This record gives sequence, C-alpha cells and structure tokens, in this order.
Amino acid sequence: METTEQDAEREQRPSTQSPPTAFVGHEEILDISFVGSSCAISKASASLMTDSVKGKTAAEAEGLFDKVHTLLTEEHKAEANLDELGKLAVLSGVWEFPARVKCASLAWHTLHTALKGDGEAVSTE
Repeated sequence: METTEQDAEREQRPSTQSPPTAFVGHEEILDISFVGSSCAISKASASLMTDSVKGKTAAEAEGLFDKVHTLLTEEHKAEANLDELGKLAVLSGVWEFPARVKCASLAWHTLHTALKGDGEAVSTE
C-alpha cells in the first residue's frame, strides 16, 4: 500500500506556526503521525486525531472528520452525542473560541485533504 504525505499550507498565525503532517494509506490508515511546532490546542487535537483514526478505513476517518468538524464549530446541547466521541469530546468547548477553531481543526483538515488525495492545498475554511 502506497503512503502519501500531505503538508498543510502554513498559515501566518503566531500561535500556530507549523501545521502537522499526516501520513496515511489509501485503503486503511495503518499509521499516522504529526510533526510540527504549534499551539497546545493544535497539538492536542492532532494527538487525539492520530489515536482516533489509526486502523480505520478512509470512509470511517471521513465520518469522524465530519463529526469533529461539527463538534468544533457548533454548540452542543446533547450529552449523548459527546459520549459516542469518547476522548474527542474534550474538544467540544472550542466552538466558543472562534480564534481557536482553526487551531483545533488544522490536523483534521490535513487528514481530510490527504484522504481525498487530489493534491489540493489544505484549508481550514
């Protein structure tokens, strides 16, 4: 299985200097890691992401991306939805801090772009 490397485009924010790098396989995510210097929220989210998607198929990882994206951008009133996310639920308060949503979502957008495999630059927009 061929492994691809997708680097996130560097965004000029003093709190998140260097985005993570995702190493993923196309059929199943056999291994994934991140390398970079970034803020604590970005690192924590990337670490949780790598733990959550290892061993998952691309489709399962995309589904998790959708759930996390919603988690990071919308208010959550249903505690049951948070329970199904396990450790990722700790990111549920990020939506209250718009300046930090990009930090928490950068690794997830990097993974999403890598899974698409179309060579697009990563965007958190």
